[in-house]
Amino acid sequence: MDFVACDSKLSQVFWVRQSAPGIFEETLIAEDMRAPVHIDPIDFDQDGDLDLLVACMSFIFPNNDPIGAIIALENQGNERFRRRVLLDQVARVSDVRAADLNGDGLLDLAVGQFGYDQGEIRWMKQTAPWQFESEILLSLSGAINVCIEDFNGDDTPDIAAIVSQQWEEIHLFENDGKGKFSSRVLWGSTNEDYASASMIACDLNQDNRPDLLFSNGDGFGPTPNPGPRPWHGVQWLENLGEGQFAYRRIGYLPGAYSPRAVDLDGDGDLDVAAVSSFNDWSRPQSESLVWFERLDSGAFRRHTLANTPIQLLALDAGDFTPAEGMEIVSGGFHAYPPYERLSRILLWTRGTSDR
Repeated sequence: MDFVACDSKLSQVFWVRQSAPGIFEETLIAEDMRAPVHIDPIDFDQDGDLDLLVACMSFIFPNNDPIGAIIALENQGNERFRRRVLLDQVARVSDVRAADLNGDGLLDLAVGQFGYDQGEIRWMKQTAPWQFESEILLSLSGAINVCIEDFNGDDTPDIAAIVSQQWEEIHLFENDGKGKFSSRVLWGSTNEDYASASMIACDLNQDNRPDLLFSNGDGFGPTPNPGPRPWHGVQWLENLGEGQFAYRRIGYLPGAYSPRAVDLDGDGDLDVAAVSSFNDWSRPQSESLVWFERLDSGAFRRHTLANTPIQLLALDAGDFTPAEGMEIVSGGFHAYPPYERLSRILLWTRGTSDR
């Protein structure tokens, strides 16, 4: 098991390859990637190897210019990748995902564009190899993540999106199977400082219906020293079937980012791990990595796994090494003081604090 990651400061995409069990080597895949923020690894051209779809903001902090892009890194084999610009000169792109959205056998794209005052959700129909036509589904600033799953149980892929800024909403775009979408708001907060941060689709309660797991703890903005708010934390929208969802709070975590559904204790159900990026780092006891243990009752019990390093923004999980059980990979983001207890990429394994 390997992983790929974005370095937004250096505008690089790199591959951390496991050359032997527990031995990792870093390979630079691409430079000049215009502040990449998310990668979707998928065999897009269906030739048997993984390509990389990269969402590029060009500038991480607020900016109204049309500087966003989607860059595909087409896998040529032998650790070589061909660069293809699929979308350019648009509001800053925060996320891109691939799926066949109109049933023609070709992979299309769902795109989130944060922008700043102006942003979009769009889908891009593949008309020929690496060629696309775009359709705007929503014109709102602040799109962070898009997810593709059959959310309403009609055997066609839908798109869900989390939108921050003053909107603070989760939107569902239901697909008729031919690429025609109808939209509605699944959930929203009246708190304009709710600080939506990230969202993934997962079957958290393992009932064969995709749920939406999301966090609020964002600190990007005009505040010079962003920090915790009492409403920050992790929650999910439980899919009740037939397009109906119910809001469920999981727990409090200041500066919460990147929740992941993962069975950390090996008991067969899905727990939630999350990191904190914007916390009160003047307090040594402030949490940077938290585990919400799923109990038999369906409730979650909160455990602090680490207080350092601080300012963790990215998180993923997998069975990376011969160690027993699932492991966690975290990525740091250090744009605000204090500039201490720093990290770049960490692998967290059972029985150790970090590697």
